[in-house]
Amino acid sequence: MRATGDHITNPNTFIKILILSFFALSLFFAVKHFSSYSPQLPLPSSSSSSAIATTNATAAVSVHHVASNSTTTNTSTTTSLSNTASPPPPPENVVERTGILDENGAMTNDFVIGDYDSSLLENNEVDESLVGGESDEKPGKIEKFRVCDESRREYIPCLDNLDVVSRLNSTEKGENYERHCPEKGKELDCLVPNPKGYKDHIPWPKSRDERKFGLCFYYWKKHSKGHVGNKSMLYMMTGEEDEQVEQLLVVWYDNVPHTRLVEDKGGQNWISRNKDKFIFPGGGTQFIHGANEYLDQISKMVPDIAFGQHVRVALDVGCGVASFGAFLLDRNVTTLSIAPKDVHENQIQFALERGVPAMVAAFATHRLLYPSQAFDLVHCSRCRINWTRDDGILLLEVNRMLRGGGYFVWAAQPVYKHEDKLQQQWKEMEDLTGRICWELVAKEGYIAIWRKPLNNTCYLGRNLGVQPPVCDANDDPDNVWYAIRYSFHFVIWYVPLKACITQLPENGYGGNVTTWPLRLHHPPDRLQSIEMDAILSRNDIYKAESKYWKDITFSYVNVFRWRTRNVRNVMDMRARYGGFAAALHDHGVDCWVMNVVPVSGTNTLPVIYDRGLIGVVHDWCEPFDTYPRTYDILNAAGLFSIEQKRCNISSIMLEMNRILRPNGHVYIRDVNSIIYKLEEIAKAMGWMTHVFDNGEGPNAGAKLLTCEKRM
Repeated sequence: MRATGDHITNPNTFIKILILSFFALSLFFAVKHFSSYSPQLPLPSSSSSSAIATTNATAAVSVHHVASNSTTTNTSTTTSLSNTASPPPPPENVVERTGILDENGAMTNDFVIGDYDSSLLENNEVDESLVGGESDEKPGKIEKFRVCDESRREYIPCLDNLDVVSRLNSTEKGENYERHCPEKGKELDCLVPNPKGYKDHIPWPKSRDERKFGLCFYYWKKHSKGHVGNKSMLYMMTGEEDEQVEQLLVVWYDNVPHTRLVEDKGGQNWISRNKDKFIFPGGGTQFIHGANEYLDQISKMVPDIAFGQHVRVALDVGCGVASFGAFLLDRNVTTLSIAPKDVHENQIQFALERGVPAMVAAFATHRLLYPSQAFDLVHCSRCRINWTRDDGILLLEVNRMLRGGGYFVWAAQPVYKHEDKLQQQWKEMEDLTGRICWELVAKEGYIAIWRKPLNNTCYLGRNLGVQPPVCDANDDPDNVWYAIRYSFHFVIWYVPLKACITQLPENGYGGNVTTWPLRLHHPPDRLQSIEMDAILSRNDIYKAESKYWKDITFSYVNVFRWRTRNVRNVMDMRARYGGFAAALHDHGVDCWVMNVVPVSGTNTLPVIYDRGLIGVVHDWCEPFDTYPRTYDILNAAGLFSIEQKRCNISSIMLEMNRILRPNGHVYIRDVNSIIYKLEEIAKAMGWMTHVFDNGEGPNAGAKLLTCEKRM
């Protein structure tokens, strides 16, 4: 013990121990200091690699581009320094492909789609007077909207503008049936009321046995002598529950309380009334024995029509109550039924109430709001249109919209009656169709069928001076609106009809679509002619949009239970390439979709029709041409971020309320600042609302607003 104490008390020994301890501490802190600033090598774990792959694969789809909105974070790991061991060599550089393209530049199928357009977050110039600023904070409460008076129960703003119609210079060409929208400041500012006693519409049947229905209808007519009240034979023959059979036949009277069509057309098997319901037996002016028999006759006359394969999209002009289109649905043909709001003004309303695709439109002085080569077949059965007037300008509009190689079916008295006046009309029709190079492929009974050529050979081979002329090569046949942009405002007017033959593309675009159902997902040739920034990646953008909506609608269908809801009429308010409609078809939702392409964006409507879908070009600063209480679901993705720059978003919301059925639903995906404003407007209209975070979490820049319009 003494020796130990001597070492401690010895001054020299103590100094040596102190110096040695100080040196050791200095070395320790030096090593710690330099190790904290030395470069570190990332050592990815399995979890971090998965996160990197997932985030880098996230993509947002827009009409003009597909952008990858993902970031990666390198995981730092501390590497200990040792006096005897040098740092390990860096790992080999392995390039991991992320995003939507593989090593060959083709799009892969295993990428993840984001939930909104990155372009929506751009700071574009906005008309502050329309939206009240761009703050992300929730706006103040909006005063509740009043209910309109009873006279606007069936109000269509652009077709019921009596002040403008009364000032028209002429109405002999049907100008009074065309669009005349209210001026700014006179837009709809109230909630259109429901009819008294309005009920939730009778669901569209999920399956229809046409053969059985046709038999039962035949025996019902035979044994009941046509009395509507005796339907026991109908139920007996089908073996179905009464209510199921009833769904094939009826709509509630209180929902469309008008009897003019019953009074005018009751004897033609169009429509009958039985107490609180209207009944639609499936007849028409020219097919009083039923639409199915009529369709069978057309198929026998021209087998190449091949309903549901070559003919997928049809236009029924002057449609009546749309039985032609209703029965074509069972043959995998989507028919857009159109008619003017004339003395039989409620025929389109009846069609929509039944669940048949329809909208109000008129052949008059302006192009219809559909693209060139849209329809595989155009049908007119006693549609009361003089096709040969004004150098055939109305039939030339049909020619513009009819696909190369498509068919025009005309069922009318001049086809089969031998009265002098009617025979003169037939000769004029023969002469006109010959001059525009249509081939009369069949004429039987009261039906005549023509076929449009596939190319311009006949048009250019006509003798000099033959009328009508071929349209100028600079004329864009897809333009139905002229739109010139000034800052964030558009000046828009309608394209007039032209008495000339629309030329077909030399490359065959539009006429060479594949058969249904392959055409729904096959990128059509006309995709390459769409004006957009991307040149080489159009097909990838098209496929990406389809995948985006297939993923999104999977959640809609399952979480919001669309299959169990009474969903039939659906509108996509910013349709782009029709991916939303295609996804609903893939998920088996028994509905049809009106694809709306806004004039403020790229005109992609030709692609939508080439896919076998239907749609229309529209300006959302104006009302839509349909009756109130038309649609069960309205889908709007990124619409308001675009249209707020030039439209009053409250007016758009009020228009949505007008065309939405009671118990209908709205799904709006947009940036947060817009969502909060729309939520307040929706509440002021009496809608039930809910805001959901999107797949990127609560701090993402976009959200989903769901709304329900209660009865």
